[in-house]
Amino acid sequence: MRYDLDATAGGVAHPVLPLRGRLQVPRGERPGQVTHQVAVRVKAYGALTKPRIIELLLITTVPTMFVAARGLPPIRLVVLTVLGGTLAAGGANALNMVYDRDIDAVMKRTRHRPLVTGMISPRAAVGFALLLEAMAFALLAGTVNILSAVLAISATAFYVGVYTMWLKRSSPQNIVIGGAAGAVPVLVGWSAVTGRLSVAPLVMFGLIFLWTPPHFWSLAVRYREDYSAAQVPMLPSVADMPKVTRQILCYTVALVALSFVLVPVAHLGAVYAAAAGVSGAAFLHYAVRLWRAPGPGRAMKLFGFSITYLTVVFVAMGVDAVVHPW
Repeated sequence: MRYDLDATAGGVAHPVLPLRGRLQVPRGERPGQVTHQVAVRVKAYGALTKPRIIELLLITTVPTMFVAARGLPPIRLVVLTVLGGTLAAGGANALNMVYDRDIDAVMKRTRHRPLVTGMISPRAAVGFALLLEAMAFALLAGTVNILSAVLAISATAFYVGVYTMWLKRSSPQNIVIGGAAGAVPVLVGWSAVTGRLSVAPLVMFGLIFLWTPPHFWSLAVRYREDYSAAQVPMLPSVADMPKVTRQILCYTVALVALSFVLVPVAHLGAVYAAAAGVSGAAFLHYAVRLWRAPGPGRAMKLFGFSITYLTVVFVAMGVDAVVHPW
């Protein structure tokens, strides 16, 4: 079997020796160098999936399963659901990178992504992404249930087709509507346990939907020049800062208010209510500070805390479901 390994981000192919039954070593290179190249290539494919974003999706999926089960769901079910969701999200992120590689080449924070550097070709990335999606659907449909599988793939279709290919380049409300894709994992987690949807997971969906604009816009404030250079109409790059920070504050208020609706709807208790109250007050504090004195520094503090907020709220849901089951 023949193995052609690209050495660096420049994508330079090397001639290989026809060896039998072994990984073939390019002429002039040692096995250690080949191992390093393979590791670099694997890391590049991993970067296509945007693992840091996937971490946030998993933070919301697993606690949702605890709430749906009113306690500890079967470990096997959690593992399979998380694995299926990871594959689906990774495929969606890879397709996003393929379509946005022209934008990524312009923006400073994304210019080192593997499709921009040439480490991975667009064709290879598409094949990788579609393989992940096929594996996700087969895994979820075969081991969890068909509803969870359909929801996971529908999130990919929405993220790529509606957000990436349409809204991102055409509307300042791109991340508002497109953020719905990032809220679907809670529906996947709930349906994995119960086989259906109800009001509680829809409220959780709403939480992530409302959380996305202040989270992403605060980051976009820091990189507004990048978005302007790439001609992406992200709100901070096309609107003045008073309007942007006012919108961030409004979404934050709505988010914190909705978080308390989960107490009666999902039958959560004092653990969740306390966590939602304290973290919500802190979120509002950062949003108000940014509204009163807009600037990249305060925007990044809000961005950083928004991740903490989402983690605290959803972990508290899971803990509450275990401590105070029905």
